[in-house]
Amino acid sequence: MSDGWDESSSAWIRAMGDRGDFAREHVLDPVMLERATARNFESALDVGCGEGRFCRLLRANHIPVVGIDPTEALLAQARLLDPMGQYQSAGAENLPFAAASFDLVVSYLTLIDIPDFRSGLSEMVRVLRPGGSLLIANINSFISSCPNGWVKDQGGRYLHYPVDRYTEEFAEWVEWSGIRIRNWHRPFAAYMKELLGHGLSLSFFDEPQPRSGDAERQALHRRAPWFLVMEWRRAGVS
Repeated sequence: MSDGWDESSSAWIRAMGDRGDFAREHVLDPVMLERATARNFESALDVGCGEGRFCRLLRANHIPVVGIDPTEALLAQARLLDPMGQYQSAGAENLPFAAASFDLVVSYLTLIDIPDFRSGLSEMVRVLRPGGSLLIANINSFISSCPNGWVKDQGGRYLHYPVDRYTEEFAEWVEWSGIRIRNWHRPFAAYMKELLGHGLSLSFFDEPQPRSGDAERQALHRRAPWFLVMEWRRAGVS
């Protein structure tokens, strides 16, 4: 069954542009880059790199990075925009790298795209060096539990964001800007149990708020917990 990425790749590239959408540029990028540059990482892996935008940001901050993605059209765009970058076709559940290959592994809004996220996380931990960091940005599970979004009144005023079927794990199709892809909801506990089960230690957690951008959009983002960012460290010394 298609997950929609092949069909949506052109619309995705248009929507992201050079700086990404509002959430990436104004909410997630600042905290993700702060965490990625807080330590002297020598090799990074961006799992689900898409069109390579965050890889380019890491390289601009002197962090060598390999990007992997299963969607060939997105990889083609990544290589076009970053001819000196390293991009490979692969899925998170079967990473083509030896154990302990990277001291930073990034999952930037990709866990929601991975059908078998447990295998994906297991692979991310496998390729992480002792002492290395797994840096995750994800849609908050309160938000993914109801992908149809805000409840509005007849005048279009945003009333509230509902939560439904929170404790289940299920996939839903989401659509915006000509993009139609399948996303996965899991309760936050499912992610936490899996990460703790791998013996990782949580060193950073935040539900970041917008730091810039349109004032109305900032206000809307502050009304619901849209995202979370976590940094997990593998025991040992890199």
